[in-house]
Amino acid sequence: MKVLVFAPELCDAQLGCEETCSLTWFKEANHDKSAIRILEAEGRTGKYTANVCTQCGQCIDVCPTLAIQRDKRGVVRINKDLCVGCLSCVGFCPYGAMRMHPDYTVPFKCVACGSCAKSCPTGALAVLDLPDAPLTATEKRLLGGV
Repeated sequence: MKVLVFAPELCDAQLGCEETCSLTWFKEANHDKSAIRILEAEGRTGKYTANVCTQCGQCIDVCPTLAIQRDKRGVVRINKDLCVGCLSCVGFCPYGAMRMHPDYTVPFKCVACGSCAKSCPTGALAVLDLPDAPLTATEKRLLGGV
């Protein structure tokens, strides 16, 4: 399963990852069209957290049109041809990582493409290819407690 992981101790919140994500998928630099969000950690000035899809798949069960499925790499994807824009997945995502934007009827999310990781000057982001075996405690911690 491919997932994007975040090392908070390396992040300096330059936000190039957000810009790269929106440029990659929407051809414009727009924070609101990024599937990754770098946020200041609550109560920890100068420390950051990343809000991004963990590929947990919980959204798959709530999609009434079966537009959300897991691909052969384990990445949860949205089939734009099947999506009716009901946004059930956006409201259901336990991590708040399913995104929507008023310019589009179809929600969007991280697909662990790695563009943001390649643009991160500090190495705070990486794409890992995890085995389908149960996650270790360390992997769960890296993934935000999935």
